[in-house]
Amino acid sequence: MKIRRALATAVAAAVTAPAVLLSVTPAFADTKPAAQTQEKQSKPTIKDLEKAAAEAQKAYDKAVQAKADALLVLRETLEALDSTHPLAVAAAAAEQAAKDADTAKTTADKAVIAAKATLDALPAEATEEQRAAAKTALSEAEATAATAATAKTAADTKAAEADEARDDARVAAARAYGVFGTAVDDALAAKIAADAALAKAIKEAEEEVDEGEDCEPENDLTAEVTGLPTKLVAGTTTAFSVRVTNGSDRRMDEVIAYVGVHATDKSGLKDTGKFFRLQWSSESSPKWKNVKDDYIDAVGALKPGARTDLKMRLTLDKATPAGNGVAFIAADFYNEDGSCGGTPGADMYEFDVKAAGSKPGKTEDAKPKPSKTTKPGGNGHTPQGSASATPATNGSLAATGSSSATTSIALAGGAAVVLGAAAVFVVRRRKAGADA
Repeated sequence: MKIRRALATAVAAAVTAPAVLLSVTPAFADTKPAAQTQEKQSKPTIKDLEKAAAEAQKAYDKAVQAKADALLVLRETLEALDSTHPLAVAAAAAEQAAKDADTAKTTADKAVIAAKATLDALPAEATEEQRAAAKTALSEAEATAATAATAKTAADTKAAEADEARDDARVAAARAYGVFGTAVDDALAAKIAADAALAKAIKEAEEEVDEGEDCEPENDLTAEVTGLPTKLVAGTTTAFSVRVTNGSDRRMDEVIAYVGVHATDKSGLKDTGKFFRLQWSSESSPKWKNVKDDYIDAVGALKPGARTDLKMRLTLDKATPAGNGVAFIAADFYNEDGSCGGTPGADMYEFDVKAAGSKPGKTEDAKPKPSKTTKPGGNGHTPQGSASATPATNGSLAATGSSSATTSIALAGGAAVVLGAAAVFVVRRRKAGADA
């Protein structure tokens, strides 16, 4: 690992000059997200906060990994300082030299004692030559002992210095590891703060959407389906597309599409995750991805008059029972200046579901049944989330030929069911909008 090699280099420098480590390691441990060093925006968007939270998470993960790598280096360094490291070798040699010097001094001290005893033991009749020789031997023994004592003191000093140098290296390595621990604490604090800021912004956005004060219906923003047949067969995959168009004379900074495909019965929308799988892709994001919570955020910005197409792929499980389904299509936009809006309602596309192995027979593309207002004098559209939105039904939902007694996803038909389904979709749509 690069971090491990870098740490090893830093520790190697530290054990010979500990100050180097303390000046180098903060660069390795600097895992705070760049966003923290930038000037704070007056009011960051949720996308800005999501990016900051993601960066904080990455920084925290990086700090944790760096700390783990640093721990390995610390263990290796401490182990080496007890065995093969140059400082360990030098300390061992100095310790042995001190032991040898101590042995030499002990031997020399014993020689002095022996020489003195010899001199003291000379008989009275000893000649002057004998006494002179004994005194000379004692003087030489004392000189050797003094030299040995000096050598022992020097060896002891070197051994102490070698041990101190090795201990300093141990302390430096431990301090280097401590820097990474501090980096983890700092990164965790930054992550917690970023997550909290994001959660707060999302909550405030949800409250703003619920109040409905800022977003207005935009008749010139449209979302249309093409290629969705009126009859689908279980066990097959059907491709269709959704085109989102900005027909207005202003730029829309962030456009979001909502595509929900569901089965219905008398109680309204059914949980069809067991049978239906809806996926999408686009020119800018060609890899197929699952649609989650009817929410597709890949549209991006749309200039006045611009449009974009989303490729859709609907797969029905082989076990899907015969019955009916409905697709809801809508779009919203959010601008950097805080303005927002969306298609006045959710267009509805009906289709039949045939049992696996069936022939679809004659089929055609499903046509939209837009939500319309019942308020006299209106503009023909209902603001997002309005309780008065009642999709046109003309009774076709009931005339499907399916038996609700034999299938759990049979469509009951009638305005009440569709209204309930549309209401659920609108709530889901508004909730996703708050998360944008």
